[in-house]
Amino acid sequence: MSTLVHNRPNRDRSAANRPAPNRPGSRGHGSSTVKADTDSPSADRGFLGVVHSVLDRPLASYHLVLGSSALLVALGVMMVLSASSVNAYLNYDDSYYYVKRQAIFLVVGLVGAVVIMKLPHQTLRMLSWFSIALAAILLILTYTPLGLTVGGNRNWLYLGSSLFLIQPAEFAKLAMIVWGADVLARKQKLLDQPLHLLIPYLPGAGLLVLLVVFQGDAGTAVVMAGIAAGVLWIVGAPMRIFGTLTLLGMAGVVSLFLTSPNRMRRLAAFLDPTADLNGANDQANAGMYAIAAGGWWGVGLGASRQKWGSLPAAHTDFIFAVIGEEFGLFGSLIVLALVLVLGYAGVRVAMRSDEAFTRYAAGGVTMWFMLQSLINLAVVLRMLPIAGVPLPLVSYGGSALIANSMAVGVLLACARREPAARKLLAKKARSPKPRMTAIVGSGRGRA
Repeated sequence: MSTLVHNRPNRDRSAANRPAPNRPGSRGHGSSTVKADTDSPSADRGFLGVVHSVLDRPLASYHLVLGSSALLVALGVMMVLSASSVNAYLNYDDSYYYVKRQAIFLVVGLVGAVVIMKLPHQTLRMLSWFSIALAAILLILTYTPLGLTVGGNRNWLYLGSSLFLIQPAEFAKLAMIVWGADVLARKQKLLDQPLHLLIPYLPGAGLLVLLVVFQGDAGTAVVMAGIAAGVLWIVGAPMRIFGTLTLLGMAGVVSLFLTSPNRMRRLAAFLDPTADLNGANDQANAGMYAIAAGGWWGVGLGASRQKWGSLPAAHTDFIFAVIGEEFGLFGSLIVLALVLVLGYAGVRVAMRSDEAFTRYAAGGVTMWFMLQSLINLAVVLRMLPIAGVPLPLVSYGGSALIANSMAVGVLLACARREPAARKLLAKKARSPKPRMTAIVGSGRGRA
């Protein structure tokens, strides 16, 4: 701006050469003062500037994933204790029965998450092929005498102890995502051809979905089908493929309802909340009563009334209803905010990645968490029929918590592969480690 001042016509030069008035922070010419104020760091010290600077850090995505998932898990453990204490005392004479088991599952899940996060990039891709095969084998084993029927669905494996009761479908979700990410990344240059886009990913994912459908677990099957479609959308599949898959999915959902009297009763109860109040509508109405009783601030931690037998599955599928009752709208919004932060972090990792595998894997895990959370919350709020889908990272369940923790490990591994994060971590790995030295036997103390 000083150059522009000195190039003015002669009649303005005398005014331009006069010193500027003495104002706070003035350093001479008025133009220099404006420039100094513009370049001052205080111009960007507002709240948005601080947020922008924090999000620009190389490991910001990593910390967002870690922080939001850790808070959800911590909240989940606390709420499992609160929601299950009455049920646990009545059935096992131990109010801490479920939360102790949840703590064991959490330790196993954390170990799995750390191992996955630390695995070399190529090793994780190679293990994805083993994981998809293992998931298919475990799902097939549910049709053998090892399979156990719970709640009308034969979707559990009993391995000799209640502590080793496994739901293979939860691990199949993660296997389908990581394996699909590797397959589609390998065929990156051929994905504009529908044949290469769909094969072998769609048949492999479809096989896992069908194995879950025939178990009778329609809610989990819908989530898995949504994950498969979401991964194809992330890859950039054309709309005509999505239209075909949508029609097939709608036909599959309709057939699931028509072939199951239990699901038809749930659908009828959803359409008429006043029907069968002591039967199909009992759980849904109890969940709404719990949320309504919470009001703005809740009745207090541990003070839920619905968990005293009125609300089935209070610590599993309907744990959000207990959160709403004990913490009110304020606590419910905090849970929603944490879920959204995790979703934002996952999308951010996928968009900032320069590698196809990490982009697809991060997008798939994010799609899984967001879709399943949406279904769970919609069921609790009576926006969907009861589906038997837990709230990720929060609800009680060994297989679900371990699989969710491992999925967070995949997301953290992808966050560490962002270009800026990868460069920073490589620089730290190359930097020499500080050494501690000690001087023993100084000559000053000698005679």
